[in-house]
Amino acid sequence: MTDRPATGPAAATGARYPDLAGAVAVVTGGSRGIGAATAQALAANGAAVAVVGRDRAALQATVAAITARAGHAIGVVADCTVEADLNALRDQVAEQLGPVDVLAAFAGGAGTPVPTVTETAAHWRTVIDGDLTATFLTVSAFLPNMIAHHQGVIITMSSAAARQPAQSSAAYAAAKAGVITFTRHLAAEVAEHGIRANCLAPSAVENNTMRARMPPDRLANLGASFPLGRLGQPNDIAAAALFLASCASSWITGVTLDVAGGKIMI
Repeated sequence: MTDRPATGPAAATGARYPDLAGAVAVVTGGSRGIGAATAQALAANGAAVAVVGRDRAALQATVAAITARAGHAIGVVADCTVEADLNALRDQVAEQLGPVDVLAAFAGGAGTPVPTVTETAAHWRTVIDGDLTATFLTVSAFLPNMIAHHQGVIITMSSAAARQPAQSSAAYAAAKAGVITFTRHLAAEVAEHGIRANCLAPSAVENNTMRARMPPDRLANLGASFPLGRLGQPNDIAAAALFLASCASSWITGVTLDVAGGKIMI
């Protein structure tokens, strides 16, 4: 009997896609969690990565983790809801790394539950801007150069909250559903230019905030509620991002990939 390959989040860190060597990647929301895991995974596959976020110290930690493993990365502080920040990011990446091959527009969040009856217009606009408008602005900054070079991969970040009702705010669900539709529409537009656009929709992924708010027994119970019996880990999502970034998915575009432990089956 042959040994079975390793599975689970630890195995995801060992994924190898040789075609990513020498690529230039931008990962927004890259300072921690899913974004940081994706930036590190891309760098481990030989890509030069611009790690983007608002927390300078967290960015520096992610870049240090990459360079400690002989990877190539730069950290760029930017707010993805601010068009000027994204234009400056685009110019800096072009100057320091070159044309972008992979754009992972992962900045977002604000999925905290808020009953619609108590939702405010200000909070609604903040969530829509932080998740949906930020995705649009990020893509808008880099898309013209991708079209000019007739190549590129765009990966956006949605959520299981966009796929079925969940314990998040309606604003967050609407924003993330908008990301899915935006990505699908974008994919149809840019396919003729040799550009692919796909979307990831994770379910519950364990992070520092979750661990701070939930005792271990509650985390364990939440993990047990998934058909695959555990919570997601950042490396699970990073592994899916690597696949979509690589030539292994060269005939896939306009797709939303549910990385959800079996919670979402559509």
